[in-house]
Amino acid sequence: MSYAVKGVFWIGVYLLLILAPLAILLIEPVPPGNGFWWDVSLALGFAGTAMMGILFLQTARFRRASAPFGIDIIYYFHRQIALIALFFILAHPLILLILKPQLVELFKPGVAPGHLWGAVVSTLALVALVVTSIWRKQLNLDYDLWRVLHAVLAVVALGLAIWHVLGVGHYVDTSWRKQLWGTFSLSWLLLLVYVRLMKPWAQLRHPYRVAEVKQERADSWSLTIEPDGHDGLRFEPGQFAWLTLGNSPFALKEHPFSFSGSAEKVPTLTFTIKELGDFSSTIKHVKPRQIAYIDGPYGAFSPDRMDATGFVLIAGGIGIAPMMSMLRTFADRKEQRPLKLLYAYNTWERLTFREELQELEQQLNLEIIWLLKDPPPGWQGESGLITGDLLQRRLPLTDPEQSYLICGPVKMIELTEKLLHQSGVPLARIHSELFDMV
Repeated sequence: MSYAVKGVFWIGVYLLLILAPLAILLIEPVPPGNGFWWDVSLALGFAGTAMMGILFLQTARFRRASAPFGIDIIYYFHRQIALIALFFILAHPLILLILKPQLVELFKPGVAPGHLWGAVVSTLALVALVVTSIWRKQLNLDYDLWRVLHAVLAVVALGLAIWHVLGVGHYVDTSWRKQLWGTFSLSWLLLLVYVRLMKPWAQLRHPYRVAEVKQERADSWSLTIEPDGHDGLRFEPGQFAWLTLGNSPFALKEHPFSFSGSAEKVPTLTFTIKELGDFSSTIKHVKPRQIAYIDGPYGAFSPDRMDATGFVLIAGGIGIAPMMSMLRTFADRKEQRPLKLLYAYNTWERLTFREELQELEQQLNLEIIWLLKDPPPGWQGESGLITGDLLQRRLPLTDPEQSYLICGPVKMIELTEKLLHQSGVPLARIHSELFDMV
């Protein structure tokens, strides 16, 4: 089964899970309603609650479900769908209050039932979850602290929302409807157990040990780990994994990094990590034999999944890490297809992997285009930013069988994708990896 067919299948599953609770509104017997907008409000409440539940499913990292899209796309979708769920949840009571302003009386102390206050707390938890996620960096929230907070708020928001639905009783007042919502509730609880208990337990049984920490240019460090007492894992060049270092996998202290080593050198795994603050700044202090855990591999950003006559790799900054995995793998496989690497960075002296890339250029059918924002005196190569003119001059844009892989800052990816498409490259041939997932 192709990835396209699998993608359509999983989209259908997602829509079914979202719409299933809404079917409760349409199946007899239906309690007497209060008009069209009243029913719309209830539908929004049901849909918003169902979407909140599916948000758990999206971050459970099921490989079969994420494989057609890439886990980075799943996480971006997760972020956007959370905003829609929040809109539905907020619209639900707002419409009711507009239709019947006297409902405000229910919020007087001692009047409102517990499940109504549960809905209020659930909504506030969902608002806090969205705000702390979108503006985490602006709020200076530590990543590890944010992950714990995110998990707690998500459980509170969904748990109280379900309590509210069951407590109100409308449209869930028959035994089979209660059983249906009970099944949904149990499924979400089991999913939580799987993500927070079963997966960490599996990682705990397959530890890794740090073999080497190597300093690279531009405040970057290559971390190499080896399996401790097991066979390790296989990955495709360009993929990534969540890394837990020096902590239990139950501690919610995992971080996503691309593999930078060759996929042919497993079970040894190498990640190249740039110092950007928080966890990444601690890599240089890691000692050999320190324990590590891996959740992966993930990602659809791999030439192994593409039928192409050649590859154009476009990297910016530490986006070179997955490209190095591809090039090192190509070298080990004696790849003969034509390759181009457009590597954009600020200065020549800080170009990560500069010397090894020059060696790979001799081993492979590879041409490297260095693009410097601040070139040294006498520089004869390309300078400035990525432009349509640069792409048209230096890349094989007219070959419909080439695949283009882009990784780097989000703005660079968006600009490059736009310029490639404007130059006639089919969208199906453009692939990108989005680092800023969380």
